[in-house]
This record gives sequence, structure tokens and C-alpha cells, in this order.
Amino acid sequence: MKSVLLIGMGKFGLLLGENLLKMGDEVMIVDRDENTINSLASKYTSALIGNCTNIDTLQSLDVPSFDVCVVSMGEDFQSSLEITSNLKDLGAKYVVARAETNIQRKFLLRVGADEVIYPNRDIAEKLAVKLNTERAYDYFELDAEYSIFEIAVPAKWFQKTILQVNPRAHGLNVLTIKKGSKVQPPPGADYVFEEGDHMVVFGNTGEIIKFANKHKR
Repeated sequence: MKSVLLIGMGKFGLLLGENLLKMGDEVMIVDRDENTINSLASKYTSALIGNCTNIDTLQSLDVPSFDVCVVSMGEDFQSSLEITSNLKDLGAKYVVARAETNIQRKFLLRVGADEVIYPNRDIAEKLAVKLNTERAYDYFELDAEYSIFEIAVPAKWFQKTILQVNPRAHGLNVLTIKKGSKVQPPPGADYVFEEGDHMVVFGNTGEIIKFANKHKR
């Protein structure tokens, strides 16, 4: 469980907040819109109506007490920049800020952001990968070169062991197996693939996409 200060309750902030609550985190939300805060306050650990570009508002929040501070505004970059900078000046342990462009990312990192996210770009990239990989069911990019994919096991691998088909020869490191919604323990070399199995694999993004498209059912 983490303590999170979430600043800005637009669409992205709302979705992030809901997911943090589901994970059991303690979340304080701040937004300048009174109606927004009044409608959400009962769900969260605490809530404040305030303009966080005002340093006095941030000082009242005991910023160093939070494990993570998230600046979730995407439309008002100047405010995001000011808030990020002030959070670090006030002793924030870890600041995550939202950006829409690479230039914004550079400035946010320059003023002290520990991590910068691109929600719209990340969604677009993920969708592009899915559209170009028919047998990919989920995808998580680790960096510019490597990713984790959930892909269908090729039909010609059914009733064969991992040792027999040797996934690593295809650039695939098998982390686990999914059967429907159930995740299996990490498989050994003697695991026998069955129809309907999905592999969760780690490797070079391009190689995994190439493999998945080559082995269409």
C-alpha cells in the first residue's frame, strides 16, 4: 500500500485514482474545481479544493509524507511544470508528471520530475502493436527494445514440451502460461503445451511480433 497525492482530477486523474483505490492505496486528491472534489471526496482518504500552482496550497499538504505525488494535468502544461518544480522543492519523494510531447517531457525532467508518462502516446503505441500482431492478447513495453507479450501458443506446438519446441530459439523467454483467466506457475522444460494455452513471454519486441505473425492459426 502506498500513500499518493493525486493532483488534477480530469479524465486521466479519475481513472488513475479509481485504480489506486482498488489496489488499497491511501489517496489524497486535489483539484481547483469545487464540484469535482465534492462529488469524489467520500471515496478518497482525503480531498482538497485548491490551486496547486499556489505554493501555499502545496505547503499545506505535507508533501514529504506521501510516497508518490502525481501531477496528472495534461492540458495546462505551464501549471504542470510549476507544480512539479514546487513539489520537488518542498521535498517530494517521487514525482510522476504527465506529458503530451517529448519537449514537455524534457522540461518536466529538467525541473525535477522523477518519471514522466505519456498516456495518449502509450495507448496509441499499444494499439498499433496489437493491430499489427494478430495473436497478441496483451503487451507491456519495458524499454525501446524489449517487451513482455501475452501470445497464443502455435497449433504445431500442441502436445509438445517446452524442451522440444525450444522457444528461446525463436527469441522467446517464457515467463508463465495462461489458461483462460488463470495464470499457471512458471513452467519447467517438461511442460506440455495444450490447445488454448497462451504464453507470457519476454524478449525483443520486433522478434516477438515477427514470431506471432508468422505462427498464425
